[in-house]
This record gives sequence, structure tokens and C-alpha cells, in this order.
Amino acid sequence: MTQYAVLLYADKGDISPDLNGAEYEEHARHSVKLQEGGTMIAAFALESYETATSIRTSGITDGPFIEAKEVVLGFYVIEEPDLDAALATARRNPIIKQGGGVEVRPVEGFFVRSTS
Repeated sequence: MTQYAVLLYADKGDISPDLNGAEYEEHARHSVKLQEGGTMIAAFALESYETATSIRTSGITDGPFIEAKEVVLGFYVIEEPDLDAALATARRNPIIKQGGGVEVRPVEGFFVRSTS
């Protein structure tokens, strides 16, 4: 099985600090379904793009490095047999119905620190 990162995007103008109850529940149900199906192996929600600090050879800047219409909200990692299956899984993410989008990329490397 190949691992794929699914990055969640939304337009900056459409981002509310908190999802309403129905939107949150839709994401929670989707996450549980992927976990129970053994597809999702990790997930991370990111704080607001306004909290980002970018590091480049030219120095450190507050906020996103580039002015972009869309920002990354979070990402999760799934295991699927091929890209077509990963795309089919990613298409079911509620963020698409909520006006956002997803990007799917094969994972080249993976590390999780042991907590024990």
C-alpha cells in the first residue's frame, strides 16, 4: 500500500475561526469513517494561517511567505493501493462541499516519534 498526504485548502476569505456545529460534525464523521476503515493513519489540523512563520534564505517573516488566495488548513495521511483509490477517498472530504479543496501527494518518507 502506498501512503498519500491529503492537504486541505480553503480560500482565506471563506475561513471562519470555528466551524459551525454541522460542519464540524461532518468532518468528524468523515474522519471516523476513514479511521474505522483502516485508511487514515495520521491527521493534523493546523492553527490559522495568520500564526505561520516562514523561514527562507532571505530571513524570517511573520505569516505566510507568499500572498495566496488559498491556505492550507490541515492534512492527513491515508494508505491506498494506488493514486486512483487515493483520489476517490480524497474526493469524499467534506471540505470540497464546503467550498474548499484538497491536494493529494504520494508520501516519500514518514516518521512518527514514539511517545513511550
